Amino acid sequence: MPTTLTAFADVTTSDGALRRFLHGLPGVDAVGLEARAASLGTRSIKTTAKAYAIDLAISMIDLTTLEGADTPGKVRALSHKAVNPDPTDRTTPMTAAVCVYPDMVATAKAALNGADVKVASVATAFPAGRAALPVKLADTADAVAAGADEIDMVIDRGAFLAGRYLDTYELIRSVKEACVRADGTAARLKVIFETGELSTYDNIRRASWIGMMAGADFIKTSTGKVGVNATPANTLLMLEAVRDFKAQTGIQIGVKPAGGIRTTKDAIKFLVLVKETAGEDWLSNHWFRFGASSLLNDLLMQRQKLSTGRYSGPDYVTVD
Repeated sequence: MPTTLTAFADVTTSDGALRRFLHGLPGVDAVGLEARAASLGTRSIKTTAKAYAIDLAISMIDLTTLEGADTPGKVRALSHKAVNPDPTDRTTPMTAAVCVYPDMVATAKAALNGADVKVASVATAFPAGRAALPVKLADTADAVAAGADEIDMVIDRGAFLAGRYLDTYELIRSVKEACVRADGTAARLKVIFETGELSTYDNIRRASWIGMMAGADFIKTSTGKVGVNATPANTLLMLEAVRDFKAQTGIQIGVKPAGGIRTTKDAIKFLVLVKETAGEDWLSNHWFRFGASSLLNDLLMQRQKLSTGRYSGPDYVTVD
């Protein structure tokens, strides 16, 4: 993924130019958006397709612990669960990643021991993003140096809401550069908008385009730390944005809804949104993720029910 996009070079030369571009995007029909999201959420998924969807959803999870009380033991246990979600059934897919704070990256990396599970780290003064730029870049560089494969950054919502779009763009670009390792390889960058704080769907669309133009590898709804996190409507809007961006530039960007997705039914609704909006090219964990902590347990219980005909209940899974 290039860190600059020549097609948008003129757009990002000044705040005024960027504002004209962003405010020239088509306005969002809120009623239509929510109606379409609700309609797609009613799709019926039959047994064979449901089994496939459950395994796909498991493989898309960024298994997450982002608490002040996190310990090395908790991170190790979560990492082992990511590799082997159901010890009674070795056919269960691994999750996509384990997501932790920067100081836990090395612990997660060691616990994964070379397994095909990424280590994602939040950075840039997560979750509020209230820190000076050098602090945000140091936070990112520290996580990358510790072995993070992916960085989940937060934008400065205050700057964005104040109309300082170019500052938002430049922050993402700077963090993107901080993701580059000494050997020239780079951690993939997920840009969190905290959609629950952006007030309007038009703002979510504008933030999506800023993130994509600045070089995000993923655009992400939320931190999971506010009252309104991922919803079908805001995720649908972001899926439309990445679809349109690829049509215009040829560059594919991933989407990660996070926060509030707790059940198998919820996850399947989001997978339907992906297929019907962005298309099958996004139906892999390289391009779509769930930011979740409790979702995996429900998926495992539903998976066992499909396999055995019996519902085991919450004692079947570990409480993380």
